[in-house]
Amino acid sequence: MLRGLDEELVAHKYAHVERERRFLVDSARRPDLADAPYILIEDRYIEGTRLRLRAMTDSVSGRVVLKIGKKYDVADVLSRPTVTTYLDRDEYDLLAKLPARSLRKRRYPVGADFGIDLFEGALAGLELAEVEQDDSAALTSIVSPELAIAEVTHDPRFQGGRLSLLDAAGVTRLIASNIE
Repeated sequence: MLRGLDEELVAHKYAHVERERRFLVDSARRPDLADAPYILIEDRYIEGTRLRLRAMTDSVSGRVVLKIGKKYDVADVLSRPTVTTYLDRDEYDLLAKLPARSLRKRRYPVGADFGIDLFEGALAGLELAEVEQDDSAALTSIVSPELAIAEVTHDPRFQGGRLSLLDAAGVTRLIASNIE
């Protein structure tokens, strides 16, 4: 049966549901990551859109993955529909010419479930831990890690597009507002 436009929009037909939680990290409580492998993530949030252009580079192999994605704005931030398209270098370079706000971070795997993002540039000093699960029950059952200062999953200020707007002073204020 052919779906109408209303059904297309409600169901996010081609979207994958991303289930994740985020935590502000206390660097004194996290493991030493100085010699650990990581993925360098370079994001460009295209102005006037919810689109994110991303380059991911493996620190060990040098392999690069290029993609563009969109996370839908929904009420349940624990289950957010997202779409991703993988790009070749020419496609990425063309889209990278669009006006955008950028951020860079290094993502380190920690344990079986968590990744820790150490931000660079204007966001240096910001450290976030993320965990993803395939189903909502598994996600909500995860205990806040010991390295966490606070859970920031529901705080829109900790979404990448919003973070890309901050300068160093803004990051300092954001972190301070979450330290008890």
